[in-house]
Amino acid sequence: MPARNALSRALRLMTLAAVLATGAAHADEYTEVNQLLRAGKAAEAMARADTYLAGNARDPQMRFLKGVAQTDAGQKADAIATFTLLIEEYPELAEPYNNLAVIYAADGDLDKAKGALEQAVRNNPTYSVAHENLGDIYARLAYQSYLRSQELDPRAATQLRPKLTQLRSMLQAPAPAARK
Repeated sequence: MPARNALSRALRLMTLAAVLATGAAHADEYTEVNQLLRAGKAAEAMARADTYLAGNARDPQMRFLKGVAQTDAGQKADAIATFTLLIEEYPELAEPYNNLAVIYAADGDLDKAKGALEQAVRNNPTYSVAHENLGDIYARLAYQSYLRSQELDPRAATQLRPKLTQLRSMLQAPAPAARK
């Protein structure tokens, strides 16, 4: 689980870097919030984003950064609301879909995560982070399907064991016996 959280944080930061690379008009403000996020200072990043947004309420990049800060601060409901509003107002952006998917996946809602990531790659077919995240979701869904198949037909265990072992290794998932 810690490896998955580190991966999620790394993916959010890579997404953040991609968003920051697209705009230079307010680079100093974006850079400051980004640096605070990288330093693990989500509350300070949120405060800085709020200050900036008080005068630039519709800025999608800073709103995105605020959503990342909310996610890092454990304010999932607020982050979901922030990313959802960004999606409603800027449906062409891929990044909010990706970050929404990260939250859904962390909560175990793989179907919602898959839907958000599929939209992200439709919006931006060259968005490699979203493609990677979608691949991870597909792998997790495959793992769950193989486990379910094994439960339904224990005789299939021999056939499914190599697949489950490979996926478990790739996903760093606990062995089925260790699951609760």
